[in-house]
Amino acid sequence: MREQYLAPNETMQIHELLNLKTICMTTSKMMEGVVFDQDLKALLEKDVQQSIKSIENLQRLLNKAPKLR
Repeated sequence: MREQYLAPNETMQIHELLNLKTICMTTSKMMEGVVFDQDLKALLEKDVQQSIKSIENLQRLLNKAPKLR
């Protein structure tokens, strides 16, 4: 069976999504420290956990990108 690789434009788009999710996660994590409302803190923590899962999934996708030699 033939291995499937990502096209160069797909690889670039996944990199862009990865950058966006990383920035969003970092922002939510930083905001947790300055927020006093417990409900909002819980939402921010949930966002961080979901972002971590998304980042891991995007990193797995990047493993399908062709390797440069």
